[in-house]
Amino acid sequence: MALNWDLIGTGDSEALLRPRDIYAGLASRPWPYLRHEQGEVLDEWFDNRRHDRDVVIKQNTGGGKTAVGLLIAQSTLNEGIGKAVYLTPDNYLVKQVREEAAKLSIATTDDPYDSEFIAAQAVLVTNYPKLINGMSAFGVLGDGKEPLDLGIVIVDDAHAALAKTEDQFRLRVPAGHEAYGKLLELFAPDLRHQSANAWSELEDKDPTALAPIPFWAWADKRDDVLKILRPHRDERAFKFEWPLIAEVLHLCTATATSKAIEIRPSCTPIDRIPSFVRARRRVYLTATLADDSALVTDFGADPALVAKPVTPGSAADLGERMILAPVALNPDLDNEAVRVLARQFAHGDRDGDGVAETDPVNVVVLVPSDPAVAAWECYADRIWHVGDLEAGVKELQAGHVGLVVLVNKYDGVNLPAGACRLLILDGVPRPLDGVERREAVALADSTVRLAREVQRIEQGMGRGVRDGEDYCAVLLLGAKLGTAIHDARHLALFSPATQAQLKLSRDIASQIKGEGLAAVRQALRACLGRVPQWTQRSRRALAEVRYADHGMVRGEAVALREAFDLAATGRTLAAAERVQKAVNDLGDRDKALRGWLREQKAAYLHLTDPVAAQQALAGALNDNPFVLRPVDAAPVQIRAAVAQARAAAQFLAAQYSDGVSLRLAVQALFEDVVWGDEERADDAEQAWEKLGLHLGFVSTRPEKLYGTGPDNLWALSAVRQAVCELKTGCTTDTIAKKDMDQLGGSVRWLNRHNAEVEALAVMLHPSQVIDAKAIAVPGMRVVTPALFEKLKDAVTSYAAALASTPDRWADEQAVREQLAHHKLTGDRFFTTYSEPVRTS
Repeated sequence: MALNWDLIGTGDSEALLRPRDIYAGLASRPWPYLRHEQGEVLDEWFDNRRHDRDVVIKQNTGGGKTAVGLLIAQSTLNEGIGKAVYLTPDNYLVKQVREEAAKLSIATTDDPYDSEFIAAQAVLVTNYPKLINGMSAFGVLGDGKEPLDLGIVIVDDAHAALAKTEDQFRLRVPAGHEAYGKLLELFAPDLRHQSANAWSELEDKDPTALAPIPFWAWADKRDDVLKILRPHRDERAFKFEWPLIAEVLHLCTATATSKAIEIRPSCTPIDRIPSFVRARRRVYLTATLADDSALVTDFGADPALVAKPVTPGSAADLGERMILAPVALNPDLDNEAVRVLARQFAHGDRDGDGVAETDPVNVVVLVPSDPAVAAWECYADRIWHVGDLEAGVKELQAGHVGLVVLVNKYDGVNLPAGACRLLILDGVPRPLDGVERREAVALADSTVRLAREVQRIEQGMGRGVRDGEDYCAVLLLGAKLGTAIHDARHLALFSPATQAQLKLSRDIASQIKGEGLAAVRQALRACLGRVPQWTQRSRRALAEVRYADHGMVRGEAVALREAFDLAATGRTLAAAERVQKAVNDLGDRDKALRGWLREQKAAYLHLTDPVAAQQALAGALNDNPFVLRPVDAAPVQIRAAVAQARAAAQFLAAQYSDGVSLRLAVQALFEDVVWGDEERADDAEQAWEKLGLHLGFVSTRPEKLYGTGPDNLWALSAVRQAVCELKTGCTTDTIAKKDMDQLGGSVRWLNRHNAEVEALAVMLHPSQVIDAKAIAVPGMRVVTPALFEKLKDAVTSYAAALASTPDRWADEQAVREQLAHHKLTGDRFFTTYSEPVRTS
């Protein structure tokens, strides 16, 4: 007689609730046991945190977060709490999660209308935009549909979710759309007043143009904006964002660029997605969020609950990594030589006799953009963009490929074991949209910006290790990345496990400091060749590392969330007071951030008291010169330092605690000036300003500060100032008439505002030849790429000489000698490193 198994063991048995038990009860387990760290996290969630509405779960990259999230989702379904949704950043990861779920025998679907999901019998795995958009199948506040009632939402890769979520609440009015022209016309007087130069760039369709629309103009003309935008609300370019921001349009920030007018709220009005807001449980899975504040500002998570993350007892679940920055070891090392080294490891590193020292390995290079690919093209075996990833990653996982370049993909890519043994980061993604570009300028030296940069770096470094048994060597190219693992402010923002690995790597670095690439090669061989001394010390370094007990939730982030929610319900005065409390709590720390917050306060204050708002904005300007200018703001004259060498020594002493930091910072300045790349214009201007400060000149950016005047102004002496226009993004072989006219206008600006000094007109341009239609500014000088390289050599030598002895850079006499030796003094700088313009 055949046994009827459907009648055996299925009687009155209840569904398993504890995630560990769900896994143990699988008929076919993908792994004999859950990892210890997974079990710890699941037990803590189930026993102590599952009734909390917001839970942050932190595990190192490769720690098995996907399985943890899926088991928590299944536990919630079994408990009868309600429907379960698992969110990922993109469809590529949706497929990966569903494959993992299949191994765990967890039923999933990617269709929100699937009957099994509706009946809470399967987990819906989908991407963030599917839930968060103005036409969401889950329902949007006010759309007349009954929102889906959710038991739990799992937010995977929460760090990546933040960028995706913010993007969903950002309306872009493209330059080709009729509403773009109408909005520009509406705000033309306000934009001209705020920045005449930026307005001219918009008119010229300059790709670098960036013009924030003042909050008072945006709020006062709200009805006009609605009349322009609302008729287009059902168009494809609008319908997914308009329902999310229409009710808080007056609280939005609007920024005009040559590509679009970008409109977004200071915090996401996440309440427009009631399914997410009302979900009984929200679980955020994250590896690299050292700063958890954005979960509060973007998702409206409870800050008290966010500050209590669920973590394993030990942070030793991270794979083994040796992390080196060649330029930090020896600032004279050439990036091109490192690329050659990478190619050698990809195809079998050999000694001087041609004998292979290590087997060929897969080398993966992360670059932030297509322009950054160019340096790798002659070395790469493959170059993959986001659309190529699925097939590409499978190829890497299947065997040896060689040297692979991934373009702008720093998260969501799993490269376990042999798929990646040497990982190289060659830069990090730059802010691309208008609001982010403005924030990058205004908060350049703030801890807030540092935290975002470190997060992206740590995300990238996590691609090559996927579990505690995995290993990978990591090289960081360029001075900025070198600074990130050397500077104390940056180091404090990495996760505990990464900090431990960086400390171990610094021990290696200290022994090969000043050496050439041969020493770097030897260190990499120790990791890739599995030298026992290295593996033992690497494991020991992580053995006692623990996760932080508390998550970091910045007070001002909580204040901004609360203030926005107050303003959204009409309590704008209370919103302004809430931001002011955050300013008070900040004290004298982080003046850039304090000024930024005071601008936010002024924006809320304007809605009830416009006069007080302008007064508050004037105060913000005292803290941060890059906030919006008040209506009646006037340019401030600058005066040269009494002694250039003394000013330089004082600046350097305040900025740098060691010589390596000084040399890296100077190299980073020159890395930020990228000839032929229009998108790097802001970086170049900021670098030129800082270069002046490093040399002891009073250096400012009038166009950014006052909306008029030159890109940069250097006070060379008591009677002479350099009016500098940077055209490093140009690719023309002559200086165009409009660029020459701009320089002439900037000279006239200085003459009007400071008639006591002589203006020296300077332009950074790839050519010293003027266009036939242009008229040269009398006495003007041009810094061409060739002369810029000469200047780079001089300044890096200046920094190297000062860095050769501890604290020498703070010695006025030593600085004076080096400035004179390298012809960097005010009377010789531009005669040495620039040349007169020429006609054809």
